[in-house]
Amino acid sequence: MTPEPELDLLLAGTVFFDLVFTGFPHQPQPGTEVWTEGMGSSPGGIANLAVAAARLGLRTAVASGFGDDLYADWLWSTLRDQERIDLSYSQRHHGAHTPVTVALSYDDDRAFVTHGHPWPVSTGEMLADPPRTRAVLVDLGDETVRAERWWRQAAADGALVFATAGWDPEQQWDPRILDELAGCHAFFPNAVEAMGYTRTDSVEAALSALSEHVPLAIVTQGRSGVSAIDRTTGERESVPAIPVAAIDTTGAGDVFAAAVVLGTLKGWPLRKRLAFAALCSALTVTQVGGSLAAPGWGDVADWWREQQAAADGGGSSQEIVDRYAFLTECLRGVETPKVRRAEATIARFSDAG
Repeated sequence: MTPEPELDLLLAGTVFFDLVFTGFPHQPQPGTEVWTEGMGSSPGGIANLAVAAARLGLRTAVASGFGDDLYADWLWSTLRDQERIDLSYSQRHHGAHTPVTVALSYDDDRAFVTHGHPWPVSTGEMLADPPRTRAVLVDLGDETVRAERWWRQAAADGALVFATAGWDPEQQWDPRILDELAGCHAFFPNAVEAMGYTRTDSVEAALSALSEHVPLAIVTQGRSGVSAIDRTTGERESVPAIPVAAIDTTGAGDVFAAAVVLGTLKGWPLRKRLAFAALCSALTVTQVGGSLAAPGWGDVADWWREQQAAADGGGSSQEIVDRYAFLTECLRGVETPKVRRAEATIARFSDAG
């Protein structure tokens, strides 16, 4: 008898120390200094996805390099001890320092400054013998990832492969990416990426084209919502976004992906999966700090109670309450612990608002 997978989601990639600045009075200009209203720090990179998945209850493991500096100590402790992420496939490297990203979040957009060095051991080497897992998520836009064996071995062992392709800064949208989807279960680019890779001029045409390559094709459209086709069930659905006052959009796509993985593993109908993922990504942008802005079940429960109370008082859209009526059942018996948010540098509190 084949043993049950020990993990729900296996991830590999770089963990960054993210320092996020918010509340800019204006965009920074060369030769000037700008004081911002808020700042927060959190694990970044692949940690965005790992924390999002773990907070939704998925048994999550990460293979990544870590240095031996104070930043690395904090990242390791936060992911392993606070977020309960399995780091047994990760490695610490003596004398190596942590890659750092500074994110500037303003005017519904972001800018990044990053410094780091390659680790002496690749994630592919760390996962030479990957554990059994129900799902993996990979970025096929990364040539190194495409060449790695571990995720294909996981697929051969029964894991569902969820794929992204990342942003192409040259906007060439190499169509060979679509050939790499062979063996993948799902692919979810944004609208620009989807139309670029498929050489189509509409989201609906791109979605239809992508569905020929993977069983589950999802195209995100920001404030316009999300559309998807699931060939395994014959469903085709579109769900609107939830309007919120966004503070920091860092990691929103990772939260969306984690929620899709959760819903797929639970066998939810497509519309329910998309609605839940849209909610989770909306909740995360109302907080600052990437990974530590990811919602847990407690945040979902709080939002649901607020919507029900507002609808009873005539202050909320009944359509939203009807759309999310499934949450009552989802939340039944689920632990709803509070989660920690981004901290100011690596101190005790954050003033990022």
